[in-house]
Amino acid sequence: MAGTLLAGSSSRGSVSASGGSTAEPAGDVQIAVVAPLQQASPFGVSWGEVLQHIGQRLAWTEPTFRLTVFDSGRLAGSDAGTLAAVQAALANSQAAVAVGVQDPAAAAALAPLLPAAPTAVALGSAAPLAGATRLGGRVPAGHDGSGSNPLAAVLAKVFPDKQAKLDAQVLHIVEDLYRRTTSDDFLFIFLVLANSYIKEVPAVSMTFKQKDAGLDSLQCMVTKCGSQIFRCVTDTTCKAVLDCLQTCEFNDQVCSYRCITSYESQLLEDFSLCIIQKHNCFGLTTDIPMVPDPAPLAAWRGQPMTHELAEDLFIGWLQDPSTGLQQLRGGKQDLFSWRVFAGKNAAYDFFPCQFQLFYRGKGKGGIWYDPTFQVKTIDGRTVWRRRHYRVKRATQPGTFRFSVLDNGVTSSEFWRILDCDEGLDWCVFYYSGAASRAGLSYSGAILASRDGQWPASQEARLRIDAALEAAGIKPWELSTVDNFACADAPLDPSLMALA
Repeated sequence: MAGTLLAGSSSRGSVSASGGSTAEPAGDVQIAVVAPLQQASPFGVSWGEVLQHIGQRLAWTEPTFRLTVFDSGRLAGSDAGTLAAVQAALANSQAAVAVGVQDPAAAAALAPLLPAAPTAVALGSAAPLAGATRLGGRVPAGHDGSGSNPLAAVLAKVFPDKQAKLDAQVLHIVEDLYRRTTSDDFLFIFLVLANSYIKEVPAVSMTFKQKDAGLDSLQCMVTKCGSQIFRCVTDTTCKAVLDCLQTCEFNDQVCSYRCITSYESQLLEDFSLCIIQKHNCFGLTTDIPMVPDPAPLAAWRGQPMTHELAEDLFIGWLQDPSTGLQQLRGGKQDLFSWRVFAGKNAAYDFFPCQFQLFYRGKGKGGIWYDPTFQVKTIDGRTVWRRRHYRVKRATQPGTFRFSVLDNGVTSSEFWRILDCDEGLDWCVFYYSGAASRAGLSYSGAILASRDGQWPASQEARLRIDAALEAAGIKPWELSTVDNFACADAPLDPSLMALA
């Protein structure tokens, strides 16, 4: 058995957004995970490494949750006393999850133990564990033998049970989250189970609220945004976005943003601006997540960090004679500040050919940020997209407040410069943000260089890893950006004059 990892929650006596009553625990929420800790996970590292990290991330998201991890590899052949101790620990947990338990002997040993927890699910595991599924103390339909009973199947369709429907929805969601194999989605598995059967988790309840919008939301949309809705649904491109979004599963930000970037239009912006941003028809709200809160770079080339120096580091290699960095770069300039070579957020940081343009505007003490990136659209096209962020200095040098109107929805972000090579070969930026009226919060990291390639030196890799570790990001959470077909990027410096 591995050590206990911390994690958390709030609110009292709640009802889950998915509709089931939740039994509010008096103290910490205990969640048990059983996995083959020494074996490789779908994330490219061992299950032990993954769960150690996810336990810490749970602590940042909901500080009273505790994740206890058990090694399934030790269950097969264990004596009765050891198995009884594991069962007792599961019985003291509000939820238990088996992940990646493929070994038949380990699965057979675990199957009678797992249902000791009132909520128990098995993901990516051997077939015998499917029958151990429990949701809020209930055996869901299809896991109790009723799936092979034709009469039971007919009765379920004629007289649908509301709770059974909600349980089936939760199971579908957690199984889909597991299939996506990103660390953010894997973390959400535990949050969804807790929100549905233990206590409300705001990060999840907001997502359910939007997905299951009711009559009040519909009335708001029709009465306040009728013309915008009509123009969108009668336009081929705008309607394509709505149809595409309907195919996206619960909290699938990758799918949602790909739909949006595939079919951007002014009509879509008008639609979203009215329904979400101006009138908040879904009644959503969320804040920027501020944990973890890594310290920004304190000094560069021996100089204490200042707001001006931090802005110069953002501007990087871009043609901008007004900055003092021109001499530091030896007069070399480009049509961009940086090129992204890796990122952490699967929805926003992995687009091909990402060019960052930071530049000063006409006002004092503010800069602008225009990321330009390539999109492989749903219907097979290759298009370029550009965003326009206002950037303001935060209190501490090296930290900034960003804001952008992205297809009608305002996002606010808090950025930190975590580290930057003294020769401007690479920089690491960390951000956390929220589209409050969309009920969406997120975080990510951008690793950038001049040529869009990973730095070759081991020293650089170690510094980058250290910067990411301070932000609670592991190297296996990153993906490398495709920078091999970027020659036609629309990098027009004249657009900066309009800021």
